[in-house]
Amino acid sequence: MTLILSTGLHGSLRWTKSSHSSNDGPDCVETAAIPGAILVRDSKCPGGPRLTVTSDAWTDFTTHVTARST
Repeated sequence: MTLILSTGLHGSLRWTKSSHSSNDGPDCVETAAIPGAILVRDSKCPGGPRLTVTSDAWTDFTTHVTARST
């Protein structure tokens, strides 16, 4: 898995909040897709650092999480 801490701007991104986050809860994770990668950030600090994960690593992660939740 490749993880890169990203603080640069990536133009206009469409951020999506995790379905497990509440609107007023303290634990909110958001993701945005860029070519070949997924960005992950803390919604409480939208201008802060972002974690960059390769698309393949993100697919592996979400597949694993989904399989464990059923």
